[in-house]
Amino acid sequence: MKSFSPSDMKGILYSKRANIYYLEHCRVVVNGGRVEYLTSSGKQSCYWNIPVANTSVILLGTGTSITQAAVRELTRAGVPIGFCGGNGTPLYSASDHELPVLWFQPQSEYRPTEYVQAWLRFWFDEEQRLAVARFFQRKRLDQIGICWTRQRFGDAFRCCENDLQQLVANGKDAVARAASFSDLFLVEARFSKQLYGLACRMTDYGPFTRVKRGMGLDRANRFLDHGNYLAYGLAATAAWVLGIPHAFAVMHGKTRRGGLVFDVADLIKDAVIMPEAFLGAMRGDSEQEFRKACIDVLTRTEALDFMLDTLKEAARSEGVLA
Repeated sequence: MKSFSPSDMKGILYSKRANIYYLEHCRVVVNGGRVEYLTSSGKQSCYWNIPVANTSVILLGTGTSITQAAVRELTRAGVPIGFCGGNGTPLYSASDHELPVLWFQPQSEYRPTEYVQAWLRFWFDEEQRLAVARFFQRKRLDQIGICWTRQRFGDAFRCCENDLQQLVANGKDAVARAASFSDLFLVEARFSKQLYGLACRMTDYGPFTRVKRGMGLDRANRFLDHGNYLAYGLAATAAWVLGIPHAFAVMHGKTRRGGLVFDVADLIKDAVIMPEAFLGAMRGDSEQEFRKACIDVLTRTEALDFMLDTLKEAARSEGVLA
């Protein structure tokens, strides 16, 4: 039988890769040419295969280790690796203090150059960068309107469709009027506060205050943190695939290192993660059940596809800078 390596299997488009892994209390190793994670149960050890050619990103949580050979094979398949805390939320002192996950990107210079070159053509001009930031906000609002009412979040989110569409329309008007980045950040903050209120009303969640890194707080805050970090993983993957460095953000660059990851994750966080977080909290889901539901809805809504298409459209300035 002819043998092959992960580098031979990169024909699967990143946007079509089906798997996002969060692992804890295990070892990631290479066994018989396959990347596997090893768990222990008493005196027995169980090996579980990781299909690297069909994997978007891997998060390694509490009690994990990974071998050099496993890192080599994941890198060949272009899979970003993130080290994080339990459920992906606590920070480590060794990581970037503005990022929830310490990311190790696959080291490859053989990525497309056309997107980063196109990106840099507008990035150094503040007016053009502001135009792209507005474009990102419009795409984010469009996605909220689509996902909350047409996807898998049930009757609770469809019953207030008129209120949602009015909120989205008002948000678009405010984005169009934003004359500076400060104005745009203010618009984003006001819209998010209103959207949280609408989500609470749709799910009968009750009083809610958003507190980031909300370990030990209410379940919705914990789920929002947890789900958002999955979105950060997809965003980091999208930027790496297109060869655009994380430093070239359009909104978060002045306040956060690696800001492009936050910009891209914002495209789908409110549309996909927020409703799932409140629904999961009301259902009483465990962290594992919520994570599974999040990964499922990220796949169903083709979130990585949407991120890649938006980045490409912005890089090419197709109707963005007009």
